[in-house]
Amino acid sequence: MNLLTLDIGGTAMKSGLFQDGILTDCQEQPSRGKEGIGAVTEEILKTIAEAHAHSPLDGVGISMTGQISPGDGQIIFATDSIPGATGFPLGETIRQQVSFPVSIDNDVNCAAVGEGYFGSGKNFRNFLCLTYGTGIGGAIVIDRKVFYGKIGIAGEVGHMVTHAGGLPCVCGRKGCYEMYGSTNALLRRIKEITGEDWNGRQVFEHFSAPAVRSAIDAWIDEIVWGLISLLHIFNPEAVILGGGILEQPYIYDEIVRRTLDSVLESFRTSELVRASLGNLAGIYGAYHNITALLSKNQ
Repeated sequence: MNLLTLDIGGTAMKSGLFQDGILTDCQEQPSRGKEGIGAVTEEILKTIAEAHAHSPLDGVGISMTGQISPGDGQIIFATDSIPGATGFPLGETIRQQVSFPVSIDNDVNCAAVGEGYFGSGKNFRNFLCLTYGTGIGGAIVIDRKVFYGKIGIAGEVGHMVTHAGGLPCVCGRKGCYEMYGSTNALLRRIKEITGEDWNGRQVFEHFSAPAVRSAIDAWIDEIVWGLISLLHIFNPEAVILGGGILEQPYIYDEIVRRTLDSVLESFRTSELVRASLGNLAGIYGAYHNITALLSKNQ
């Protein structure tokens, strides 16, 4: 069985080909997100057509940025990283062009499914999956299934308010968690101190500078304050923490230490676990979703 999986963001699109359950090829290309949802859809259909021509496909699984209706694949809401995406019927548009099943879900939900079946979540039935990057993404897994909420968009932890009346967020509100705990928030803090537009790697090259270290520590506290609330609300078996910045041992170790020191003692049984699949988590989650859909349709 040949299954194509796509993990689509505003900047890049990863594609993975699974043949009889084994990932045999993985590539990355521009998603053309800044050109709008029409251009992204063109890239999706082009990639599917090329893969199908090379080796006939049995299905396609898609991991997509934004709030996605898991049933029909409509984009309920998306930021301006892909102009015009909000309200776009992505699932319907793709299905009209192909003759095989297609599954579409939000990227963090897919990452949670990937980690749950193939990565750090394999030993847990109930966990949260959080990704710290440009924003903060979240997914809730209950009894090994994603909890979607009323219309399929539960888990938007990046937009819980941690600072009432705080910084304006891209969602239009103020004080959202991701405005303080995302990687972008750290880089903004560093620029305010140094005047430099550094990336995460460059920040840690200057870790020994007292001002930089202080900014990093303050940013870790912001992450921890959000995690404390989530642990007290969900009492999960585990929280899987993803995002390139968490590969820094100091960041991960301090998040774990400070969080478990700060929650109520009875909540300290939850484990804080680093994600293990890296940027392939969405690919593996999309693969699981399309295999589940094919099994259901049999």
